[in-house]
Amino acid sequence: MGKDNAFSPHNGKIALESSREGKNFAIQTNKYQFLTTEYRRKALSSRKHWKNMIQSMTGFGKVTAELPSKKVTVEIKALNSKQLDLSMRVPSLYKEKEMALRSLLLQSLERGKIEFNIYIEYIGKDVPTQINVAAIENYYNQIKNVAEKLNIALPADWFQTLLRMPDAVKSETVEPDETEWEVVLETVRKAIQALKDFRIQEGEMLRKLFAQKVANIARLLTEVEKYESERIDKIKARILENLRKVAEEDYDKNRFEQEMIYYIEKLDVNEEKNRLDNHLKYFIATMETGHGQGKKLGFIAQEMGREINTLGSKSNHAEMQKIVVQMKDELEQIKEQVLNVL
Repeated sequence: MGKDNAFSPHNGKIALESSREGKNFAIQTNKYQFLTTEYRRKALSSRKHWKNMIQSMTGFGKVTAELPSKKVTVEIKALNSKQLDLSMRVPSLYKEKEMALRSLLLQSLERGKIEFNIYIEYIGKDVPTQINVAAIENYYNQIKNVAEKLNIALPADWFQTLLRMPDAVKSETVEPDETEWEVVLETVRKAIQALKDFRIQEGEMLRKLFAQKVANIARLLTEVEKYESERIDKIKARILENLRKVAEEDYDKNRFEQEMIYYIEKLDVNEEKNRLDNHLKYFIATMETGHGQGKKLGFIAQEMGREINTLGSKSNHAEMQKIVVQMKDELEQIKEQVLNVL
């Protein structure tokens, strides 16, 4: 993701738009004020604030340094994981520094499945790999003698045969001096920073997605209210209709009234609505507290799911059930992406 795609406060404005009129659909009630356009514009007021927000676990960083006799390329890939899972491929030239590199990566990258690679490309005439002339000459003479003795044909391609023999190519390992290692270490640090920048950009995309999905759930929650009184009235009418059918039966009216109150209280969804509203606010607030909140956001999403499920089981109304299904769809998308939050 290049610099051209960097996020800006203007690009990051999050407004709920009416699909027909294209106007900002701001929720006016105090209960859902946290989702208004003004609130979210404030969240993107500066680049510094972005770095205090959630980050993605996925990322990529690649930096190349050129030394007098070689090019050193450091490449780091990161995917989502419940913990830090680090795999390293380091050339034998820098093997003794592997523990220092591992320590630096563990401190810097926190969590994720990390693949760390260092590649060396030798340039110029000074190459540490040399053909072992003495060994090849010895193999050549032995093969000729065996061919004459056993009366078999000589190889058609001598070089291909000889260079495959053990010790035909020898490597002279030259220990890196302190100056070279400092260059390599600085290259590793730059690659780590490149990966972090990638994570910040991806995290901003996730933040925008979460804010949109939470706003959608909050909007759907306000739509529940217009069906509540209608739902209770329908339930009362249905019960009274059934009562008229058994009017001739003798029953305890006081006990019946208590049962009615108990039944209607069981269908009341105000508690679930308030808890879901609080979870939505808490989810947004948690996103604003900095990175490293992935697991916590996952737990909040689970609590949101419990309230939505309870709301659905209590609804007893076709339109409310449709709203609950839409809420679940929005929440599933949050749960799917929250696994990728650092």
